[in-house]
Amino acid sequence: MNILIDIGHPGHVHLLHGLAEELKGLGHAVFYSVRDIPVAKRLMEWYGMTPWFDLGGKRDSLLGKAWTVMQQDVRVLGYVQRNNIDIGLSSGIVLGHVAKLTRMKAFAFDDDDDAAEPLVVKYEHPMSEVVFTPSCICRKAEQAVYYTGTHELAYLHPNRFTPDPSVLEKAGLKMGERFFIMRFVALKGHHDIGQQGLSLDQKIRLLELLKPYGRVIVTSERALEPEFEPYRLPVPPEEIHSLMSYCSLFLGDSQTMTSEAAILGVPALKCNTFAGRLSVPNELEQKYDLCYAYQPDDFDKLFAHLEQLLAKDPDVLRKEWQEKRRRFLNDHIDVTAFFTWFIENYPESKKIMQENPDYQYRFK
Repeated sequence: MNILIDIGHPGHVHLLHGLAEELKGLGHAVFYSVRDIPVAKRLMEWYGMTPWFDLGGKRDSLLGKAWTVMQQDVRVLGYVQRNNIDIGLSSGIVLGHVAKLTRMKAFAFDDDDDAAEPLVVKYEHPMSEVVFTPSCICRKAEQAVYYTGTHELAYLHPNRFTPDPSVLEKAGLKMGERFFIMRFVALKGHHDIGQQGLSLDQKIRLLELLKPYGRVIVTSERALEPEFEPYRLPVPPEEIHSLMSYCSLFLGDSQTMTSEAAILGVPALKCNTFAGRLSVPNELEQKYDLCYAYQPDDFDKLFAHLEQLLAKDPDVLRKEWQEKRRRFLNDHIDVTAFFTWFIENYPESKKIMQENPDYQYRFK
């Protein structure tokens, strides 16, 4: 088959690079399209997801996003027709539009609840053949195919990821040294409009609390404020997961990196207005006690909780979280292995999952 992977965010590269390698290994031709996002392109180079079809930049306003999508619809339509694409894989809406005008089938990867993304529910789900959905989410779309996993597990499952200890030396750290990672996001996605994360004052208060306990490393999706420049991430973005796996605690307003830290067995605290509203992070918090989410108005509660965690023996804390992680992994599948099987065996695989959803547990 000819398969197109469409990238609209750096996180999509992490999600889909393992699947791309599996599909190529099975003899399928894999094509790529991407927006003009430097970090995403850097990660694609790193993972060998080349060459790609460049779809240009993104815009911040809702009207600008709509206009950009229409332009990309036209460009991708021609690309799909020229390359006889059979299946398109993405976490965006463009491939769904193009699928309605071609023989290509669009498979969407969506780990957000319907209520959090009404535009996606309206303009992507109905146009997709399949909407891969974590089983803790309840979808309205009949196209939903449920699996017991998360996007982050697609690349952080032990079958897919082993941390590289050399990253510590690159960062100027020693094995066992206590350090913390803070992550700040831009909140510029269509589903982020009107949402809030940490304020500058709150970020500074957290930094000052952490500093006496160990080294602080800061990574930011937006331009780094001068106050945080001395703490800038000292390794390239493709090595962040290895570094994170060794850190003592994660803190920030990032949805994805909070879940990544949790799945790696690192205590993680998040502060944004999505707190308590999304099923995937809620499951990590409420069922597995791996991470914690707070609304910005509840910042003082987050601060107090952080103080409690910092007061614990770091070795004891790590053992507790690794045990929680083992319980989480025992309950979930190797997501990339499941995706690969489903695509390789489609459409029979869709019928199998409709009749016997437990078939997915063969992919552990």
